[in-house]
Amino acid sequence: MAAKKFYAILAGRVPGIYDNWPKAQAQVIGFQGARFKGFATRAEAEAWMKNPTSGQGGPGSVKGAVKATPQVDADTSPKEGVVCIYTDGGARYNPGPGGYGVVQVYNGQRKELCGGFRLTTNNRMELMGCIVALRELEHRDRPVALYSDSSYVVNGISKGWAKGWRKRGWVKADRQPAVNPDLWGQLLDLIEGLEITFNWVKGHNGNPFNERCDELAVASSRQDDLPVDSGYKG
Repeated sequence: MAAKKFYAILAGRVPGIYDNWPKAQAQVIGFQGARFKGFATRAEAEAWMKNPTSGQGGPGSVKGAVKATPQVDADTSPKEGVVCIYTDGGARYNPGPGGYGVVQVYNGQRKELCGGFRLTTNNRMELMGCIVALRELEHRDRPVALYSDSSYVVNGISKGWAKGWRKRGWVKADRQPAVNPDLWGQLLDLIEGLEITFNWVKGHNGNPFNERCDELAVASSRQDDLPVDSGYKG
């Protein structure tokens, strides 16, 4: 299937046709009732704008402020006016010593964050990277694009799973207890009120920011005298 290159915004801040996802994304994140769709060619996008399919949404449409962009070939480079956050996390032996790494880029200014724990898991460190990044976020009035190679994190937020778990008292749809409720709760609180997208990216695929996050996470997991991850239930 051909990659989508054009995005038609029917309902958004500035309706129109955009030739890359970050520009289109800025028109729809946080916009109530946003309606858009991606196409391989401009002609297809123009045709859809003139005669959109009936009903709200359709492939590529979104309602609400949190959206995932799973395209592996999407542009993940920093964007002017957008706080771009890259995160990674992992644990040796899983469970075992673990660490997380964060790179934040905003209008050319770069910040790195990292840390680790004595005994934890891959998923907890993926979550912790996002939590620390958003806890230290300075520009909360700007759009935020968060890039992670963890489908666990991206799907948990963008598909509403974590909200559902919390609403049911941290019980999943299959009636099994949700794992890592302490961290999910913190992350849900931190994204409240933000214009944020959670974007899945392929790990170890040459993205310099995500590669740097991996380096930070690995280095952190190898530090001496790491603190205890009090929320980990082994």
